[in-house]
Parts: sequence; C-alpha cells; structure tokens
Amino acid sequence: MTQIARTAERRLHAERLIGPDALREAQTLRYAVFSSEFDAKLKGAELGLDMDDYDPHCRHIGVRDLNNGKLVATTRLLDHQAAASLGRFYSEEEFSLHGLAHLEGPVLEIGRTCVDPAYRNGGTIAVLWSELAEVLNEGGYRYLMGCASIPMQDGGVQAQAIMQRLRERHLCTEHLRAEPRTPLPAMDLPGNVIAEMPPLLKAYMRLGAKVCGEPCWDRDFQVADVFILLKRDEL
Repeated sequence: MTQIARTAERRLHAERLIGPDALREAQTLRYAVFSSEFDAKLKGAELGLDMDDYDPHCRHIGVRDLNNGKLVATTRLLDHQAAASLGRFYSEEEFSLHGLAHLEGPVLEIGRTCVDPAYRNGGTIAVLWSELAEVLNEGGYRYLMGCASIPMQDGGVQAQAIMQRLRERHLCTEHLRAEPRTPLPAMDLPGNVIAEMPPLLKAYMRLGAKVCGEPCWDRDFQVADVFILLKRDEL
C-alpha cells in the first residue's frame, strides 16, 4: 500500500527502493548523514557512498519528498533467509546473539536507518515506519531486530547516561541476550547525569522495543550501538 503524508507544505511518500539507481540514492543519503554527523569510516567514501556487502542482500525502503523528488529517509531490511545465505545478520558483527536460533517465527533485521537533517520530525519517521509495517505484515515476520546508535564524540558520557535509563525501563533478555564484542570503555558517571535520547532510539522505545544487553562500541562510526528487539504482536 502506498503511504503518503502531508506535513506542512511537504508531501512525503514511502516507497520500496528497487534497482541499482534507487540503491545508489540510499547509499548517497547514508554517506551524507553518517560522514557529516559521525565522521564515520565508510566503504565507498571515495564515491560519496556508504556501501557494504550486505546491501545487495537487503530490501531498501525510503521516504521521498514529492515536491522536489528528494530521498529524505531510508533504511534497509535483512530477513532470516538472506542472513542464512550470508552466514550471519549484520548485528552479529557487533554482538554475540544468544538465543537467536530459538526465536519462534521469522525475523527481520533493520539497519542503516537515516533521515535528512532538514526532515527530522515525527512525520518523516511515521511515513518510514508505515512502510516498514507493510513489509512486516507481508512477510509474516514475528520479530524486528537491529541496532540503534548513540554518538560517542563526547567520550561516552551520553551513551552511559542513556544506558542508565534503558536498564531501568527497557532492558529485557528473556527472548534474546546480546553480548557486545567490543563493550564500551568503563566510566564512572554520577547517577544524576541526564542526556537526550537520539530520535531513532526514542522511536524504537515508543514502539515497544526492548534492549537486549549492553551496547557495543562501533569504532568506525564512533557510536555506541544498542541492540533492540521488537515483537510484532507487542507493537
């Protein structure tokens, strides 16, 4: 189902990004966001792209502003069958996922989500999520999993402060436990330090996602990645 939302004067349209040209658009947007905001080390940077070996095996969805034709948000989806052919999910590069094989029902992994800074509002995310919901329903996926990032440019203060809140309210290892391959450096942090949760992580928590363990330090992106798991019937 085609999803179109009107926010102010914008007409935002959700779509499946099919074919090499559409994929290149997504990779270009990812490069623009990740290189400027995280100073990330990206494969394909010399071409102005963020690309890796997972892209050809993923489905890519996005949000386009119909007024100017610009792709303003994107994410990619890797299902259990594609992951089996690859030998792993992307998240398994960062986490040992204990219990993954025992999850009941098909699994869909979400990753590389980004939104153009000029379009970061609830409307854009809602349009992207609507298309994600269509994919979940069409494939009968029972679980959605993936990583949400917290910037580490401040040395990890924000990440540690946010994790204090997540442990209290959103930690659950009942279905799956994610053990980081590179844990965050130890840090003594007062209990009263408050940090703003990144919009994407906040959106996952509002959808009902749970955090399955401690974060992983992604040195290439200079972020702390939090592994989340969302059960579709609890969405």
